[in-house]
Amino acid sequence: MSEFLLEIDGLQKSFGALVATDDVTLNIRAGETHALIGPNGAGKTTLVGQLTGELPPDAGRIRFNGRDITALAVAQRARLGLARSFQVTSIFPTFTAEGNVALSVQATEPHSFRFWHPAEKIARLREPARKLLRDVGLAPLGEHVAARMSHGQHRQLEIGMALATNPKMLLLDEPMAGLGTEESRSMSQLLASVKHRYTILLIEHDMDVVFALADRISVLVGGRLVASGTPDEIRNSAEVRVAYLGEDDELPGDGDAQG
Repeated sequence: MSEFLLEIDGLQKSFGALVATDDVTLNIRAGETHALIGPNGAGKTTLVGQLTGELPPDAGRIRFNGRDITALAVAQRARLGLARSFQVTSIFPTFTAEGNVALSVQATEPHSFRFWHPAEKIARLREPARKLLRDVGLAPLGEHVAARMSHGQHRQLEIGMALATNPKMLLLDEPMAGLGTEESRSMSQLLASVKHRYTILLIEHDMDVVFALADRISVLVGGRLVASGTPDEIRNSAEVRVAYLGEDDELPGDGDAQG
């Protein structure tokens, strides 16, 4: 068995003349929090789309937990333990917070949608849903309709829904996007709390969060990986500074980020 939970080998994806991922090779160990950073348009979300099965690669292979998943559908990969959060939240706005998480718990059961019942009304789903809401800091809001919750609470709820699927790995696509100061603090605390419990691939523009949480960081520019290393190695890399910023300057977050 490989020491790596996720193995990405030579992934390529183009949209016409635009090369979105260009021969990307990356390995992530079980239990690792690995951040993927890069400027807008670097190809980060396209790469994650290939990992989850939403976008078929033009070339390359993906192995997860020792199994080749390159040709598997989204649902098949989810059943193997890959869970994703999105840049735009994907909750059910008319359900309560507890109902959203309970539905995700229900989705892990065989034939979970053969009969439709409001998930939060099913007794066996309620306690797991409530525990997950506690885990993501939303215990007091279980009965709140999701549409009336804040953007930051939606982000927390979405992570709770991802955790409900019992994932082996979390793919988190810009969980800090659009959050205010207090919401960012809550999300940072949540990510820190799950860091040692799950393998995480974190796509994030907030460099303070990246350098505080990541065990390793990879830098994607123009669809190509230009560097991978520890936070200190990335922070001190002249090549990364030039590639990421286009000039020899400080990376965002250098001033007070912790490695």
